[in-house]
Amino acid sequence: MKFIAFSRDRAAMHGHIVHNEEIPAVGMRAKLITFAKKNVVLEIALLAAVATSFIVPPDREYLGYFDLKTLTCLFCVLAVVCALKNINFFYRLAHTIVKRFGNIRRCVIAVVYITFIGSMLIANDMALLTFLPLGYFVLTGTGNQRYTAITFILQNIAANLGGMLTPFGNPQNLYLYTKFEIPNGEFVSIMALPFAISIFIITLCCFFVKPTPIEFPEDSEPPMPRGRVILYSALFVLAVAIVFRGIPYWIGLIVIPAVLVFVDRKALAMVDYPLLMTFAAFFVFSGNMARIGVVRDFVSSLLDKNTLIFSILSCQFISNVPSAILLSQFTENYRALLIGVNIGGVGTLIASLASLITFREYTKNYPARTKQYIGLFLAVNFGFLLILTVIMSIVMMKP
Repeated sequence: MKFIAFSRDRAAMHGHIVHNEEIPAVGMRAKLITFAKKNVVLEIALLAAVATSFIVPPDREYLGYFDLKTLTCLFCVLAVVCALKNINFFYRLAHTIVKRFGNIRRCVIAVVYITFIGSMLIANDMALLTFLPLGYFVLTGTGNQRYTAITFILQNIAANLGGMLTPFGNPQNLYLYTKFEIPNGEFVSIMALPFAISIFIITLCCFFVKPTPIEFPEDSEPPMPRGRVILYSALFVLAVAIVFRGIPYWIGLIVIPAVLVFVDRKALAMVDYPLLMTFAAFFVFSGNMARIGVVRDFVSSLLDKNTLIFSILSCQFISNVPSAILLSQFTENYRALLIGVNIGGVGTLIASLASLITFREYTKNYPARTKQYIGLFLAVNFGFLLILTVIMSIVMMKP
């Protein structure tokens, strides 16, 4: 029975469909309910956009709300990552690395670091969707399920904080990088210190896992199609070049979908369109808020006092992506705002969309341990938040 369950887990992790005649067909109503539960932030964003549209009626200025380059870059990166995921590229890469370690502590460090690095290359939410199943597989396959909660939490923090170093690592980075036209070198220099501090703390936390020896099961996965690996890698380079302004964004919007239509239509269907819709809705909300005089004056006064602290607090209540979009309308201090909406991604469960992804994945596997997970999540996350906030506040006080 354990072997069957384990096989089903592996099949689900790699995107294979596991048929079960005893499971009834899911109706449209159930699908809508499931969609609503998974996309609470999107629903809030749509409600906020609609509510503010009664205060600021739709007009021609609405067209200027949308940052088409940001939306295009997000779409291109997500589409290529989905294509790479469909050929198990990231799983095979990560599994090869993990198999080289001989105990559970080293494996947890490897999985967390892979998530950390992955968030810099493929965005934090995609890194979690790719590597959380790997962490689950490593722990359950070796009988170390007791470390699942702390491993998932550290992977979540690694994804949120690891993505801060690159413009495309976190969605809010891509938006601020584009809006303020931040030079590449300056962007990296701004985020280098909080990035280094995050690596140090995350590594220390991994040492709470005991170095118990483990053995991995035999891997029977088929080899990856070399041709597709090369093609998708080229598309990924194209997407990254667009992000770094090396190629006009409209070229990627034409080339990448055109290639995937013929090679992997499933990848286009797998793109996180709710995330793109969330961005679009918050563009409308933030644009409207910026045109309300009372709100503009109030938020501007708070940001003038302490952009870093206010942006961190904002993330805890409305998440880091909408905070970046909203607050960018009221300040030109992009350095403090950039740091704030990145380290502000740790803290509450809604501080980052990525945290909701991790919570959903953990409770799906361990629904009876929800309260214990939330308690541990908040303790670890606020520990990180406190350390990073204090250090960066002191640093930014210096002239």
